[in-house]
Order: sequence, then structure tokens, then C-alpha cells
Amino acid sequence: MRIRPARKTDAADIATFTQDTWDRYEDGDYISKIFPKWAAQSGPDQETFVAESDGTPIGLVRSVLLSDHEAWFQGLRVDPAHRNKGVGETLIHAAFDWAKSAGATVGRAMVFSWNVMGLGLTRAAGFEPGVEFRWAHPEPDSTGVETTAGTAPRRAWSFWQQSGEREAVGGLGLDSEVPWALSELTVSDFEATAQTETVLTVERDRVVAMAPRTRVSDRGPGEETTWAEYGVAAWADLAAAGDLMAAIAADAASVGADKTRVLVPETARAVTDVAAHRVELAEEPDFVVRVDLTRSNWDAAD
Repeated sequence: MRIRPARKTDAADIATFTQDTWDRYEDGDYISKIFPKWAAQSGPDQETFVAESDGTPIGLVRSVLLSDHEAWFQGLRVDPAHRNKGVGETLIHAAFDWAKSAGATVGRAMVFSWNVMGLGLTRAAGFEPGVEFRWAHPEPDSTGVETTAGTAPRRAWSFWQQSGEREAVGGLGLDSEVPWALSELTVSDFEATAQTETVLTVERDRVVAMAPRTRVSDRGPGEETTWAEYGVAAWADLAAAGDLMAAIAADAASVGADKTRVLVPETARAVTDVAAHRVELAEEPDFVVRVDLTRSNWDAAD
């Protein structure tokens, strides 16, 4: 086995062993759809690695720089015929090495909470526990409450900084550039989002809730559904949670979204506050694991 950068010509082999990755999803694995794009995007801030045995791809992983110190790892897949042979760990360590050499000091990845095999692999490869979140899905609705949109990103940032939600997710939110990735949100991110999308706030005599809209896009190749994605949500109390969910519903309707995805911390307060307002929630949470890239080796952490 050897590890090398991905090539466009790997696409057919990758599609073959990833077609049945997620048997719980009708659309199957997204990797076969996105891989050709990934293979073409090799550079100083992103690389996709392939594990090859006897000239045939048997695994892959993607590494992307989200900032000058943060790396994101995604798309880890191993051919079922080659699992439990160290392929996954070797791929992850190659991605770690690449990210560290590119200047990153911390790396993260997202794993579905039900993916026991994936969770075990990430811990064995040297990742440590990170944070936990769940998706909320307010239905787009044009009859929501009044909000200030995109006009007070610094006020939203100040509220976010002091919120329990920020502490629960370690300051992370959806990255504005890389779909499905989480990065450390900064005041500059809020200001940039206010220019390109919007930063929703709910105000009484002060800001009591906020949510930046990260993007409006199709969920993936071949899907016609338009999603409005909100990078993270925070609120002061139960009433503010309801107002924010209504504001998100109204904002999503205003941009023509069919569905929404809102990142909320996996805490008893956050999840029950959303549920109390009859807003749909994902059935299960997702985990974000992290690795300290300043370490000298990638042995599993104690």
C-alpha cells in the first residue's frame, strides 16, 4: 500500500467501493459525486489523498485549511475488503502530516454519532473528543417575527461571545467557504457574513438571539432542493429561541429556500428549547473530533 495525491482517473474505483457506504440514506454516499472536483483541487490549502494497493485505490481522505491554523478532514473512506488493516489510520496520519506542514496547529473532523466504526477509527488514529451539535430544521415561512438582518454583526458577535451556546460548541460554527466544515468563528467572519449573506438578530432592549446565515445552496450534486444554512444559533431564553426560529423561517422563505439547516449545541437546554417551539430536529447529534497538530507523533491519545 502507498499513499499518494488523488487523480481524476481514480473516480471509477472510488465510486465502486463507496456506493453502499450509507445504507440508511436513499441517495447513498456523496463521495462519488464530489470526488472528481476534489481530485482537481490540489494546492497549498487543500489535498485529497488516496491509498493504493497493487495500483488500485482502496481508500481516501481530504484535508483542507480553513484558516492559518485550522485544518478540516473529511471524506474518509476505506474499501470494505481492506478494512481493519490500518488503511484508515495511515490515510489520516498522511492528512495530519500534510496539515501540520502547511502550518495548521489544530485539525478537526465530523463524525455521525451513529457511526460507531468511524468514531472508533478516529480515536484510534489520534483524534480526541471535541464538541457535539444537532441540526434544527425550521420550516421556511414568510410570517415570522421582525428581525434586524445584516445590520449589526458586531452586536451579534458580542452576544455570541457571552452565550452558553458558544461555550458548548467551543466557539465553532459552519465555515463560510467549505460546506459541512466547522471552524472558529471570529468577529471578521460575522462582518463578512453580513456583507455576503446576513446575520439575523432578535432584539428587545438588546440582542437576545442571533444566527448568521452561512449560505444558500443545493445540498449536493444532482439535488434540486435549496437549503438555507445557519452557521450557529444562540439565544437568551425560551421565548428568544422561539423568536429566532421564526426569524430563521422568515429569512429562509425570503431567499427562496425549500429547507433549512441550523446548527445548535447538543445540550439539554438548547435541544429542548427548540423542541418546545415545535421545530423539527435531527434524530441524532453529530460529533466533532479534534487533534493537536503540534504533537510529535499520532499515536492514540491516552
